[in-house]
Amino acid sequence: MKQIFIFTLTLFLCFHGTAATAQNPLSFDDVFSGRLIQTEGSGTINWLKDGERYSRLERNAETGGMDVVAYRAKDNKREVLIPSSLFTDKATGKPLPIRSITWSDDNQKVLIYNNTQRVWRYDTRGDYWVLSLTDNKLQQIGKGLPESSLMFAKFSPDATRVAYVSKNNIYVEELASETITQLTFDGNETIVNGTFDWVYEEEFSCRDGFRWSPDGKQIAYWQSDTEGTGVFDIINNVDQLYPTILHFPYPKAGTANSAVKVGFIAATGGTTTWIDIPGDPRNNYLPRMEFIPESNELFIQQLNRPQNTNTVWIVDLNNPTPQNIFTDRDDAWLDTNDNIQWLQNNKYFTWESERSGWRHLYRVSRDGKEILPITQGEFDYISPVGMDKQKGLVYFMASPDNFTQRYLYSARLMGKGEVQRLSPIDQAGQHRYTMSPTGKWAVHTFHNAVTPPVISMVSFPKHQTARVIVDNQKGKEQYDALGLRPKEFLKVRSGDLLLDAWMIKPVNFDATKKYPVIIDVYGEPASATVQDSWGGGDLWHQYLANLGYLIVSIENRGANTPRGREWRKCIYGEVGTFASEDQCRGIMDMARQFSYIDPSRIGITGWSGGGSQTLNCMFRYPDVFLTGIAIAFVADQRLYDTIYQERYMNTPQANPEGYRKGSPITYVEGLKGNLLLIHGTGDDNVHYQNCELLVNKLIEHEKVFSQISYPMRSHGISEGKGTTRHLRKSMEKYWLDYLPAGGR
Repeated sequence: MKQIFIFTLTLFLCFHGTAATAQNPLSFDDVFSGRLIQTEGSGTINWLKDGERYSRLERNAETGGMDVVAYRAKDNKREVLIPSSLFTDKATGKPLPIRSITWSDDNQKVLIYNNTQRVWRYDTRGDYWVLSLTDNKLQQIGKGLPESSLMFAKFSPDATRVAYVSKNNIYVEELASETITQLTFDGNETIVNGTFDWVYEEEFSCRDGFRWSPDGKQIAYWQSDTEGTGVFDIINNVDQLYPTILHFPYPKAGTANSAVKVGFIAATGGTTTWIDIPGDPRNNYLPRMEFIPESNELFIQQLNRPQNTNTVWIVDLNNPTPQNIFTDRDDAWLDTNDNIQWLQNNKYFTWESERSGWRHLYRVSRDGKEILPITQGEFDYISPVGMDKQKGLVYFMASPDNFTQRYLYSARLMGKGEVQRLSPIDQAGQHRYTMSPTGKWAVHTFHNAVTPPVISMVSFPKHQTARVIVDNQKGKEQYDALGLRPKEFLKVRSGDLLLDAWMIKPVNFDATKKYPVIIDVYGEPASATVQDSWGGGDLWHQYLANLGYLIVSIENRGANTPRGREWRKCIYGEVGTFASEDQCRGIMDMARQFSYIDPSRIGITGWSGGGSQTLNCMFRYPDVFLTGIAIAFVADQRLYDTIYQERYMNTPQANPEGYRKGSPITYVEGLKGNLLLIHGTGDDNVHYQNCELLVNKLIEHEKVFSQISYPMRSHGISEGKGTTRHLRKSMEKYWLDYLPAGGR
């Protein structure tokens, strides 16, 4: 599922457990203690406006607070920009806790975010403070509003005011006078101003729902009317004597969406001007809206409900009649177009498209009539890294030759599509860059399946290493000392298709014996599992392998890998069917290639979309998959939300057969093997309803199965003392009980 948390089995490395056996260099304790392999990161990097320095938070041992420290890119010169003493709350005399800081455009003020609270998936509500570096004044904003109720506070362009959301209304506060002006007054449980409802947040990554105009005179914002949207209830039976109910709008596939519109209002208050964008607001989406630089014009993207047409509108606030300048279409689906950059004094804007059969970056003229490639070739432009507009270069990630890896490339913004690889040839694996706003420097992180992150400062355009910031040599030595078998990357076949896969073997592996297999699957269009990345050393998989299993992952059709449009979108209308077919064919081909695989002992597990694929595999191919553990799964695709499910499947009304074929619940009668269902009853994403309906169907067909329900745990099943440890021990026991370990 898009934005469903994909909890592969490598993420939980912070708990305690049992002792190691003679043949297993890892114990449960080792894996979850976090002590076996100790690595460092670079912390959160905030490049300053000059592009020559970056800042980060560092703890001050004397005060116990946080200093804001700057490092100069060229020579690593360190400077304390803001000592922790300036972050002292005068009322308590104690240092402020700091979750994050945001600089004003002139670097003369910082916005401090703390006392955060979780809203669905993320901590997006809390308290905000402003520190002025000109007079060292520290002030809390939003006084008089409920504690920890402020969301998405941001400076005005001139940093004299701060705008924020509280209780679904938008406010502007003048910093000098501390005067608060409420801009909207209709926000309530069903009218949402300046932020979004559940489904927009989850599937479009929409959270901050308002924008300052470049001149600071106007604020443009989204409003969602959730009235008429289906409401889901989650019953909490564990926190009080009597149950309480969490009641929230959640549009399931084929049902009514919220009505979403955009408008603008003077930052001093007044009446909102609503922008009359054509189309039913419940059957079209407005996922992106930004001001064109140095203008009073909004650039708005509108997706139709099937999400196969993206209509781009420009709206001048002085004459707010929308003008359609460009429309992108696809026979399957389109993703939102993020990271729009304006070129040559707003004459062109950048646009990502798969119109050639590969995802590439284009420059589009403001009138939409000229569309020219910035990158081209038989490879995918994966994601942007940064730009050097002075030199006319764009930097981006791609991996033309190995879909499990990621490398940095550059291209000329006004060129003809030629690209150049910049990541070092001798560093095979995954590269990541946090680039300065000028494009002259970047913090570069390199890692692969057996190499913890090596973090360096590099200069551009030549990608020269100025110095190593963190080498994590100690972590590398600790990993190597464990004597584990490294993850092996393989190719397997599904018919005529060649699929990427990996395998981990036990340390005492004997190729003359046959071993059981545990497949870790995801399989949906939102992510990928077969990646040459560090993942903390993959200790959970390694631990399971050393119990006597071969741990395997296979990347099926439709996975989000850089293999071109046809690879990703051939599954349109068929989510769930091709994936389970490829998993079955892939493991059978692997068994033909490697005689040490025991085809009579094949297990499979996955979380979220991977849980759905686990069920499809168990039910549709019961003679192949002996044992499965399905976690937080969608049993019937009609139960998941509109935006994600309809993007890949259209509506249930338009594609009833696709929904039937792709839903595991359709094939319950096929179950022959051992099945464990795991779900949190408080899952607001993939509702526990999925588990209950599947259980009903299993009972109806007299299928024996096992089940663990975690009370009021959400989609990650991580809340509460001992939860993660209990879940992992339960999984381990189930494998050992129902998928006999060891070579034979």
